[in-house]
Amino acid sequence: MSDDAEQQAEEIEVLKSIYDGDENFKQLSPTTYQYKYVDQEKSFVLEISWGPTYPTEKPKFNLEIFCNQYLLPAVKQKILSIVDSEADQWIGCAMTYTLFECLKEKVPELLADQKEEAVSTRIEKIIIDDTEQTESTKKPEKKEQLTKAQKRRAWDKAELGRAGEKPRGWDWVDIVKHLSQVPHQPAATS
Repeated sequence: MSDDAEQQAEEIEVLKSIYDGDENFKQLSPTTYQYKYVDQEKSFVLEISWGPTYPTEKPKFNLEIFCNQYLLPAVKQKILSIVDSEADQWIGCAMTYTLFECLKEKVPELLADQKEEAVSTRIEKIIIDDTEQTESTKKPEKKEQLTKAQKRRAWDKAELGRAGEKPRGWDWVDIVKHLSQVPHQPAATS
């Protein structure tokens, strides 16, 4: 087992023991972890993914998660720059816990730039874009509306067939009905 793999295995055990019972921490895979930061009604999730040579190289940071879609780009950039500069200091050491913890102290400061007005205008813009996309891709479904006369002619054509003649036996039902109503008379013998 390589030195990086051994350090990763140790860090996994440490993270599990530290964050056991913490509902904000989530392990998505053996090399991908998420932590949710909450400040009053505002929140964001940071995802850290290890490469095969972690901790010799920095992990990857991801804020492009569904629940972060309303974060302003400036706020995302600020979070990523803080985490990236902190990771530069810890290259060669297990740093996931340290990176998660360094943001905990700065959450109110980071989310202070996340103004509700800016979020609401961004949400409105996203909603407008979505409705424009659905309206442009949505084609109205046209159904042919026939009058009663058109429907009758179509039915008559279907009954007559190709040659314009009614199919053989089309009135048999009526003949059978008529014969069933006529009283039975025995045939005269001569």
